[in-house]
Amino acid sequence: MDMLSKLNEKIDNLLKNYEELQKENENLKLELENNKELLAQKDTELLECKEQMALKELELEEVISKIEAILGK
Repeated sequence: MDMLSKLNEKIDNLLKNYEELQKENENLKLELENNKELLAQKDTELLECKEQMALKELELEEVISKIEAILGK
């Protein structure tokens, strides 16, 4: 095998590796976008849970106040 053939073979291998890495990079970008969307959904769910918890705490405080008022009588 002469030098030109070896060089062409190496170039072909480099191009093949480059294309594979480009595909892998694109897949990773898609995965990252999907994870970002999932994280945003989870953040929204967490915020809703925190809001619900705050409302429940207010309800609990009201119940405790009523119980204390009854026991104080």
